[in-house]
Amino acid sequence: MSEFQGKVAIVTGGTSGIGRAAAVAYAREGAKVVVAGRRAAEGEETVRLLRAQGGEGFFVSADVSKGAQVKELVDRTLQKFGRLDFAFNNAGIEQEPTPFLEQDEETFDRIMDINVKGVWLSMKYEIPAMLKTGGGAIVNTSSALGVIAFGGIEIYVASKHAVIGLTKSAALEFGKQGIRVNAVLPAVIETDMFQRFTGEKPELRAQMTAMHPIGRIGKSEEIADAAIWLSSSKSSFVTGHSLLVDGGFTAQ
Repeated sequence: MSEFQGKVAIVTGGTSGIGRAAAVAYAREGAKVVVAGRRAAEGEETVRLLRAQGGEGFFVSADVSKGAQVKELVDRTLQKFGRLDFAFNNAGIEQEPTPFLEQDEETFDRIMDINVKGVWLSMKYEIPAMLKTGGGAIVNTSSALGVIAFGGIEIYVASKHAVIGLTKSAALEFGKQGIRVNAVLPAVIETDMFQRFTGEKPELRAQMTAMHPIGRIGKSEEIADAAIWLSSSKSSFVTGHSLLVDGGFTAQ
């Protein structure tokens, strides 16, 4: 029997891409999954996919930048399943490439609210729930751009650096209480976000692909597999870690 059997996972940003793949992966391992996101139709489709392979779960509409909604997400998880063991805090948004001096406060606030405040709020409410049953594992989605820089998307880069700081600090504070906190750092992954970023620009897609020494961009399932490993006992001595899953992007 899988160690995930009978356990419960929350996946934020579970309506598509990496989040959807992770929700399905947790269910495949035997966990009950609560899918959270802002798009109800897409979230329900994720639930349908995980149920199609015998999994159990439900969707909660939640904007992770709103504390009351994150609290309700965790409360509903506990009401339904009675515990919380894993959290994949994956919700995030991209930044449209813009010269630094043309970037505005509205863009800054929107990206920081979701990418940084959203992770902070998620952990704020997930950790007490995990402590009730002796601990758990949290995986936060940062980015390969959380450890390097990229011009034109400075706000996004700063937000992903901040996720790593939150991850490390929470890992230090709660390690002795049975909670491990790690981050997964993807490079370019074939998702809706990537499609929006490249738009109708095949030359930009080719350029982004060429930046990966492995010769291709990544798949959502490859990031989901990393999240599963970081959640499992196979990574039991790993906490405060930033796991690059980037096709060699940052090795150059």
